Amino acid sequence: MQHKRKVSVIGLGYVGLPVAVAFGHQQPVIGFDIDPQRIAELQEGIDKTLEVEPTELKQTSIVFTDSVDVLRQADFHIVAVPTPINEARKPDLRPMLSASKTVGRALKKGDIVVFESTVYPGATEEDCVPILEAESGLRCGVDFTVGYSPERINPGDKEHTFTKITKIVSGQDAATLDIVAAVYESVVTAGVYKASSIKVAEAAKVIENTQRDLNIALMNELSLIFQKMNIDTLDVLEAAGTKWNFLPFRPGLVGGHCIGVDPYYLTHKAELIGHHPEVILAGRKINDDMGKVIVQNAVKKLIRAGKDVSKAKVAVLGLTFKENCPDLRNSKVIDIIDELRSFGVEPIVHDPMASKTEALHEYQVELADCAELVNIDLMIVAVAHREYCGWELKDFSDRLSSGAHVFDVKGILDREAFAQSEFHLSRI
Repeated sequence: MQHKRKVSVIGLGYVGLPVAVAFGHQQPVIGFDIDPQRIAELQEGIDKTLEVEPTELKQTSIVFTDSVDVLRQADFHIVAVPTPINEARKPDLRPMLSASKTVGRALKKGDIVVFESTVYPGATEEDCVPILEAESGLRCGVDFTVGYSPERINPGDKEHTFTKITKIVSGQDAATLDIVAAVYESVVTAGVYKASSIKVAEAAKVIENTQRDLNIALMNELSLIFQKMNIDTLDVLEAAGTKWNFLPFRPGLVGGHCIGVDPYYLTHKAELIGHHPEVILAGRKINDDMGKVIVQNAVKKLIRAGKDVSKAKVAVLGLTFKENCPDLRNSKVIDIIDELRSFGVEPIVHDPMASKTEALHEYQVELADCAELVNIDLMIVAVAHREYCGWELKDFSDRLSSGAHVFDVKGILDREAFAQSEFHLSRI
C-alpha cells in the first residue's frame, strides 16, 4: 500500500534523527526539535550523537526547524522524545506531554500522530490524546487519529539500524493501522508487525527491555555468589554457554535510557492497578546496586594490598552508558564515582567518547586527558570503548603504579598477559 503522507518527526535525538533520515531518503521530511542549537548543528550537517554521518545527512531531504508553523505542513507526525524517570524512579512523561502540546497546536483534520517513546500501556490514549484534543480543539477518532510504534534504536549499533529492525505498528482503528503500516513499510526494509491494539504495542516495547534487565540481574546475582566462592563468573558463563539453549547474558552495569529505565514504567502502571511486581523490582534493585558492589570489591583489593584508600590514586575508564557511544544519559558509571567519593577518593575519569561539557553539566565530573592517567593505584575499566579494547599490557603498565590493581568490569582485558605481570586483574 502506497502512502501520500507528509511526515514530520518531533524530537531529533538518538531515536528521532535516524527516523527522520530514513524518511528523508524517500521524501521531504520536517525534522522538529525545541533545541535551537541542535537545529543549527543539524543544518550544518553535525550530529553530536554520532548516529548519522555528515555525508548521510547531506543526502537527505529534511527541513530542520523549531517552528510550529512549519510543523503544520505535515499530516503524519512521529513523536520520538525521551521518556526518562525522575529521582523517585517514577515515569517522567513531561517531554512526551510537552511534545503532545506542540503537535496539538499543529494538528489539522485528517492528521495522524504516532508516538514512538517508551511508555506504560495506556499512556498514548490516556495521557497524550487529551492534550492533543485540548490544544487543537479537534476530536480524536473523528478529526484526527493516533497510533503507536515503539522505537527499537540501539545507540552506537551500526548493524541493527532503524530500517533493518522489524517495526511494530498500531493504530486506534483499522484504517489508521493500515496507513501507519504503509508509511513505515516505505522505509523499513525489515517489514512491519501489526499489533492488535495500541496498548499491546506499548506493552510489547516495555517488556523487551524488562526481559533483558531481569536476565542481566540474574547474571549479576550469580557474580555476587561466585565472588564469595572465589570462582570467575565469566569462566562459568563461558562453560555454561556451550549448551545450545543457554542465553549469552553477562553481568555488568545496567544504565542508559532503555534497559535501566523501561521496567520502572511497567512497575509504575502495575502498582497503579493494584499489583506489586516483586520479580521485576528485585531485578532492578540488584542492577541498581552494582556500581556500589564493584567499588566495595575494588576497595577491598586495595586494603588487602596494604594501601591507604584515602591516599590511593584511582582512575575510572569510561563514563558513557555503553561502549562506543557518546550518550551519557542514566549512565551507571556515576554510581561507581559516587561510591568512590564516599570513601574519600576523587577518581580521575577518562572517556574518549563523552563530551567534557556534558559530563560536567550532568554529573559534575571533569573528564581527564589520557596524559593524566599516570601512577594509578586502582584502575576501574567501566566501559568497553574500542580504544580501551585496543590497549595492550604496555598501555596499562605505562599508566599504573607498581603492583596496581585493575578491575575489569566488562571482561575485555587479557588475563594471561596480566598474570605474567606485576599487576593484579579482577573481573566482575
